[in-house]
Parts: sequence; C-alpha cells; structure tokens
Amino acid sequence: MLDSLITSKTRIKVLMKFFINSDTTAYLRNLASEFGESTNGIRLELNRLEEAKLIEAKTVQNKKVYRANTNHPYFGDIHHLLLKYVGIDQVVDELIKRIGHLEKAFVINDFAQGKPGKIIDLVLVGSGFNITYLNKLVQKAEGNVSFKIRYITVETGALPQYIQDKTKSLLVWSAV
Repeated sequence: MLDSLITSKTRIKVLMKFFINSDTTAYLRNLASEFGESTNGIRLELNRLEEAKLIEAKTVQNKKVYRANTNHPYFGDIHHLLLKYVGIDQVVDELIKRIGHLEKAFVINDFAQGKPGKIIDLVLVGSGFNITYLNKLVQKAEGNVSFKIRYITVETGALPQYIQDKTKSLLVWSAV
C-alpha cells in the first residue's frame, strides 16, 4: 500500500533506512551500495527529504552523513507508518503482549537498521515464557506478515550480550 502512496521505491528505502531506527546514520555511497542503486537517484531523494527537514546532514571527514530529524513534527507518524508497512506492529500486537512476564522486546539486525528482509530477529526480555504458546503465536504472526520470525528469550541481566549497538537494535515494546 505504501508503494501506491509513495511512487519512488528509492524514497521508501531511504525513509525505512532512517525512520525505522532513528539512531541509524549513513552517507551517500554507503546507501548506493546497500540499495544497489545509482548515487544520483539516492542523492535526489536525500536532497528532497533534507529540504523538507525530514532528515538532517552533517559533514564528517569529508562525507555528508544523514540521519532522521527526530524533532520533525511528523517523525513519530512516519516511524509508525513504516513499522506498520513492514509488519512489525502486527508482530508486536500478536506476539509480544501475550507472553509470560515480558519486560522489553527488541528487533535486532537488518530490520532494526531499516533493511527489511525475509527474517525478523526478536529479543524478548523477561522470564516465565510459555515457549509452546510462544511458538504458536509466532506461527500465527508469520501467517500475517511477509517474513519469518526468529526469536530468543533472555533474562534482563543477559540483555547487554544481545543489544550492544543501538543502530542494530530497536526497542519495539516496553512494560515501563
């Protein structure tokens, strides 16, 4: 549905890159190699988004580094729209809120970096998870989204072992 509202596939990729996880930063050539597209097409989209003040840029060692403008009034709306577009919101609703004593839930790896793929990795933090029920919820959620779900359950103390880099993790649910 988003592709019918935003006709530029490059713009969708750029928005997902920066707005799914606001800690993500990137520069033009990095984006070109990641997306497999020319720098000219990506530069046009970056310029449009920068002009609209949706993304910010700063120069670091002769490279213009981009990131989402989290102070923009539409940041939250765009963030939630993109989570809905890739299906993370469905996973959260169907999976995370109904299991054990959940404290937090994180998406890690590609999805957290704004690169939706065929597998979403979740880190569920808490205790007392009913693994049988959790597996059933995963199967149900997979039927509603276009990716496979891989998860790990960890106790709070073990969290730093799995969440080391904020740009590679995205908090999607918290009890607090």
